[in-house]
Amino acid sequence: MNFELDPVIHAPNRLQMCCMLAAVDTIDFATVREALDVSESVLSKHVKTLEEAGYVKVRKAASDGRQRTWLSLSKPGREALKGHLATLKAMMAGVPET
Repeated sequence: MNFELDPVIHAPNRLQMCCMLAAVDTIDFATVREALDVSESVLSKHVKTLEEAGYVKVRKAASDGRQRTWLSLSKPGREALKGHLATLKAMMAGVPET
């Protein structure tokens, strides 16, 4: 059996971020950073990787008098996540319960 995991999504922080984004229309950068407990620079690198793959959309807008960054999962990102999770489920189906 050949399992194809998406290497862009597979990194733990990116997988968690995609799952968070799948549950909402948009979410602000700071909320994701706090949830993942990573630095701004680490999250920025993960966002850039997902954005370059076309999986995440980034929008900057003023809110409460300051610039904020909003993230959303694109349609291709949702499809990629769905496929990645299906592959993980298929892989897990072959693991015996202990």
